[in-house]
Amino acid sequence: MEKGAIFNIGSTDKGDWFDFFESEVDLTTGEITYFPPKAGTGRACFRSAKDLLTEQISKRKKEAEFVLNPKTRSMERVEYFALQDQKLEQKEADDRIDYMITGLEKFFDGAGKPIKCTRENKLLLSKVPMFDRYMARCIELQLNLHTEHAEGVEKNLSKP
Repeated sequence: MEKGAIFNIGSTDKGDWFDFFESEVDLTTGEITYFPPKAGTGRACFRSAKDLLTEQISKRKKEAEFVLNPKTRSMERVEYFALQDQKLEQKEADDRIDYMITGLEKFFDGAGKPIKCTRENKLLLSKVPMFDRYMARCIELQLNLHTEHAEGVEKNLSKP
């Protein structure tokens, strides 16, 4: 019996696992250098928050105003999503971090205790600059990988 592509369509996306890697910021140029992962370091699972962000934005109040277009010298209607109070903005940002990090393995606190994958710990880790750069780079790699894959599929489908 020949098997085709198999997908578990009943499960939700839990993300992709990335081995932890350190990084360094050059304070004179602002450039970030990422180092290869070392054997035995921890790893974390991340997923894109694109869908959550879309949902959060859809709940915001949309406002509009007329603004002068300097090229045409006419008034144009511009729509935007209204800024909310800072507490709600912070809650949304915290919700995105909690949503994006779906797993932690071999991460330890200063006392050598394992860091559990709880909302509180995810938010604390996101405030550590090294982890924040790691998380941002993993999400960037993940998005680039998915974008490159989608572009490759489109190219293959458009071939005669």
